[in-house]
Amino acid sequence: MRDFFSIGHSTHGLPEFADLLREAGCTLLVDVRSVPRSRTNPQFNADTLPGSLVAFDIHYARIAALGGLRGHRKGAPPSPNGWWENTSFRNYADYALTAPFHDGLRELIALGTAHRCAFMCAEVLWWRCHRRIIADYLLVAGERVFHIMGQGKIEPATITPTARTQADGTLIYPPQDS
Repeated sequence: MRDFFSIGHSTHGLPEFADLLREAGCTLLVDVRSVPRSRTNPQFNADTLPGSLVAFDIHYARIAALGGLRGHRKGAPPSPNGWWENTSFRNYADYALTAPFHDGLRELIALGTAHRCAFMCAEVLWWRCHRRIIADYLLVAGERVFHIMGQGKIEPATITPTARTQADGTLIYPPQDS
């Protein structure tokens, strides 16, 4: 069982962000953004972030297969993930049923074997980000997950209460009876 950390870069300055990672003991930042750049926070652009993190003894990797912002797949069967009222979350939960997602998840877990990892997107609030679904999958895989919320604020993750593990290890979030 390994520890994984979820973090949103938000509007942090790079030194403050690196301090959050170091406080959690993270030595590797794994970028799980679909679009690994930010117009408003260019310090988090993938073309400069890896080099900038070196000064803080933090490595960088990107797993595009775990990126969010997934659209509805044309011709896909009806979603089993009706609990997610937000279309973006439902689409990502549907994407998480696919082989590319699971390849990315295996890559993240493998990186966690060699490093203490934090996986990052832009949104600071984990419950408003696809990192929530990634965390669910890590928890079901027997890993420990923590959300870095700020200086001195690290919360243990818990699985989304409506998540249901399928025989093949995938998760669905079925609609709840009213």
